[in-house]
Amino acid sequence: MRMINIGFGNFVSAERVISITSPESAPIKRLIQDSRDRGSLIDASCGRKTRSVIITDSDHVILSALIPETLSNRIDGNETEEGLNE
Repeated sequence: MRMINIGFGNFVSAERVISITSPESAPIKRLIQDSRDRGSLIDASCGRKTRSVIITDSDHVILSALIPETLSNRIDGNETEEGLNE
């Protein structure tokens, strides 16, 4: 099982990730609220601004402070940029 760092010492199994999106659109905001109501929201942003939303195959929604491009690079194996300052 390959784990990816989603920031601040938090990891997610790369095989479980379905999508990484930006939290800006109304449908994603509704998805976040619905998962919060269901109890399947995981906030891994550690109090920082949410910059990406990770959707898993287990119907969990994970919030991260890293930008989607950084997480995508980490899944692809290119862990060169940090992503917090963009």
